[in-house]
Amino acid sequence: MDISTLDIAIVGAGYAGAATAKALSNLGASVTVYEQASAIREVGAGIGLRPSSVDQFNRRGSGDAIKAVSSPSDAFEILTGDCRRIAMEEWPEKDVYGETTRFIHRGDFIEALVSVLPEGMVRLGHKLGRIVDEGSRATLQFTNGATVTADLVIGADGIRSVVREQLFSDQQPVFAGEHSYRAVIDAAGTFGMVADGNLRMYIGRGTKIYLLPLLHRGQVSFDITALNPDSTWAPTVTKDDLLSCVEGFDERIIEMTRSLDMNAVTIRAVYDIDPVDVWHSDSVVLVGDAAHAMCHHQGQGANSAILDSGALADALVAADSIPEALAAFQATRKPVTDELQRISRNGWTEDEVNEVFPGQKPGQLGATTVKV
Repeated sequence: MDISTLDIAIVGAGYAGAATAKALSNLGASVTVYEQASAIREVGAGIGLRPSSVDQFNRRGSGDAIKAVSSPSDAFEILTGDCRRIAMEEWPEKDVYGETTRFIHRGDFIEALVSVLPEGMVRLGHKLGRIVDEGSRATLQFTNGATVTADLVIGADGIRSVVREQLFSDQQPVFAGEHSYRAVIDAAGTFGMVADGNLRMYIGRGTKIYLLPLLHRGQVSFDITALNPDSTWAPTVTKDDLLSCVEGFDERIIEMTRSLDMNAVTIRAVYDIDPVDVWHSDSVVLVGDAAHAMCHHQGQGANSAILDSGALADALVAADSIPEALAAFQATRKPVTDELQRISRNGWTEDEVNEVFPGQKPGQLGATTVKV
């Protein structure tokens, strides 16, 4: 199919939306991205981009921009809270793609993705109110009064996707039974624990600590993930609460926690979604978190969104029609993301889960949805 004849509208300028826009515009499609925010920004801390994702960026023309604001990593290590090694492995896929995992700050990541898009492609201040699927085309109605009709609409509008809820599934985000507390701290304050550029995860009872180095910034992304029954989207948490989470961990980790500026800590309850049965119609398709939001234990949320972008571009080029392409895209990506969603829900032992959620088992915390 000659996608240069297509008029494509993407809802959402996050990782999935921006990466998909770049992949499709490189192939000659007319693409416009509609973002509800008034400015492009991303809060939070660091993430890891796997070799397959870096390869996608190289293929689609974003590789140099991503590498300029990220750090390479050779391996990841899993340790007990008191620093006894459980496992250490090189990042997989390195030999396949000739790239290694790279660590990047979320803000730098989205800025780099948007920076390589043609000027004017992203339209800010467009919050989607309604989507009308007309079969061969679809129409977007925005709350600012704008109306857009396109040959293909791509819903990249995240875990609380309007596109998904109105067309494909009204299921709500699912509380994962845990909180994530994230901050970016100076590397000098980490006692050299990640000076080699490798990711380290420390496992204690009901708590996991992630130290993700951002060496190009002289910083480290510090993440405390802890089982917690409070499903409030942005819960109120004190320094004492964080210190109680890291009780029994290595004294250096306790000191990092004690030194945190609470005003700089991003505090969120963790949510995912149950697998969505159908991602597409004949003219509308979901990508990224809108299709398969998952818990962060496998570090695959952003990477899955990036691989979606490449798979969708490839499917559109290979197919004879949009419906055929969207069916092929789902057939390629859904089995992979369904499995990642399942695995990512099993981040805790049965004993740990039972202490906070009596009677539950690992992987069952998604049995109850919470309206957010």
